[in-house]
Amino acid sequence: MAQLVEEKNTFHQELRQSVRSVCQKFPDAYWRELDANHAYPEEFVHALTKAGFLAALIPEEYGGSGLGITEASIILEEVNRSGGNAGACHAQMYTMGTLLRHGSKEQKEKYLPKIADGTLRLQAFGVTEPNTGTDTTKLKTVAVKKGDKYIVNGQKVFISRTEYSDLMILLVRTTPLEQVEKKTQGISVLLVDLNEAVGNGLTIKPIKTMMNHATTELFIENLEVPVENLIGEEGKGFSYILDGMNAERILIAAECIGDGRWFIERAANYAKDRVVFNRPIGQNQGIQFPIARSHINLEAADLMRFQAAALFDSGKSCGAEANMSKLLAADASWEAANACLQTHGGFGFAEEYDVERKFRETRLYQVAPISTNLILSYVAEHVLKLPRSY
Repeated sequence: MAQLVEEKNTFHQELRQSVRSVCQKFPDAYWRELDANHAYPEEFVHALTKAGFLAALIPEEYGGSGLGITEASIILEEVNRSGGNAGACHAQMYTMGTLLRHGSKEQKEKYLPKIADGTLRLQAFGVTEPNTGTDTTKLKTVAVKKGDKYIVNGQKVFISRTEYSDLMILLVRTTPLEQVEKKTQGISVLLVDLNEAVGNGLTIKPIKTMMNHATTELFIENLEVPVENLIGEEGKGFSYILDGMNAERILIAAECIGDGRWFIERAANYAKDRVVFNRPIGQNQGIQFPIARSHINLEAADLMRFQAAALFDSGKSCGAEANMSKLLAADASWEAANACLQTHGGFGFAEEYDVERKFRETRLYQVAPISTNLILSYVAEHVLKLPRSY
């Protein structure tokens, strides 16, 4: 057992170094320029794809590495720790899981090898809507079966990377809410070919946000999707999406941990080098303590991330752990971001130091993919058995 643990630890260290080697080719200036121009990191995504990292979770039989969530989380952590932003491509990791776990043999054989080698990108996840938000069971996008096609109408918002994806997982209601026994029934998952859909029932409108996240709004009017693109059984899509959300929570937690490590390293290095009143500012406890506390909280969040990932990889229930890891990591990274900005003082607001860019990016994870308040509600209800609050 000890030998297996040692081998795994060695592999993880090698994996980290391999990711760092790719990330070193894309320094701060690369991300800074993209941020200024609201541009997509095409070259970076291509490099990660070529190195096989984005196919980590795809089984070897389909051209992937067949690794677990633990290894996938390490990959994304290292991207953010390097100063990059894994949000440009992280959805391929967990979105692909819906196809992998619930798609037909034909669908997997058709799409997974091409997703693995980068011929196709599956990075768009069409769930959130303007008027329903996290109340997913009340989504308004509907799909009506007519012959060998579904006719889809509706609207989605805050759907990231749609402009840079070939395929999109789309959540729709195929049976009206008033006709089902449980509100989670009657929801289905469609795999949309974006290259065919755009201009033929699908309109994409970019949304500019405080960080460079390639976010869009989708307008769907009489979009035709072949029935063969239904993933799994009609009406059971809600459970398929939930199945992938635990993976999403764990991977986002890992990105937050990567951000946190970046902030702490930058803050500590600056505090050692910056001299005021003939002494490094890091000698002052007022500077030391916030950085040290951020480090402690980040290490604790990291343990929960690995616990959640281990449960997920072993096929065990991990809903509570996945949610808690995301909350702890998001809080820790935000705390580290504030400590880093405060340590840098005025220079923290200067673009050339990259603190303000990463500050904006990590703030997102207090809200997405699920807000901290909803995680607290989940834990209160499902772990502590308190009455449902909504």
